[in-house]
Amino acid sequence: MSFREYLEFNWDDLLSLAWAHLVVVVVALAIASVIGVAVGVLTWQSPRWSGLAIATAGGLLTIPSLALLALLIPVFGLGWVPSVVALVLYSLLPIVRNTVAGLRGVDSAILEAAAGMGLSRTTAMWRIQMPMAWPVIITGIRVSAQMLFAIATIAAYVAGPGLGNEIFAGLSRLGATNSLNMAVAGTLGVVLLALAFDAVFILIRRFTTSRGLRA
Repeated sequence: MSFREYLEFNWDDLLSLAWAHLVVVVVALAIASVIGVAVGVLTWQSPRWSGLAIATAGGLLTIPSLALLALLIPVFGLGWVPSVVALVLYSLLPIVRNTVAGLRGVDSAILEAAAGMGLSRTTAMWRIQMPMAWPVIITGIRVSAQMLFAIATIAAYVAGPGLGNEIFAGLSRLGATNSLNMAVAGTLGVVLLALAFDAVFILIRRFTTSRGLRA
């Protein structure tokens, strides 16, 4: 069976796997964004605490995917939960690092002017500092998103959702009928999803960034 024929016969299943892949990435990215931005906001003023936060997130990223998923099985079992937890842990580094960098990149003179206008530190953070740091922060979220589309394929080893199931089913049957088609279809699906999501992220960045800060 040719690759085109394989796609025609299995289109519905591939779309279902692609949708599950997208959902697990979006859910994990949303959770990681909340946690990562919060950690960055809480630690950016302290080199010690921000350094510890970034080092911890970096350490999590160095754990091999299969090892981390295996460690999560006794706690969370199989399926969606360990997949989401692993993806959240892997995506924290760019978000925390960029949040700290973005907040520190705001000119101190601007914050002093805000204080001179009577704005509290908290008000200045959310009305001035965070909007100015947002382009840097959302770039970190965008980087994490691209990482997660690739890492999410490994979740198939813990019965997780997504196109990883198609890829590893093909690889496990390499040499059998349609095994190569399965692996290629899954891989191509991940690439197309990542590219499409990145294009959407460009629009999100544009419409959530103040006009004066757009590059």
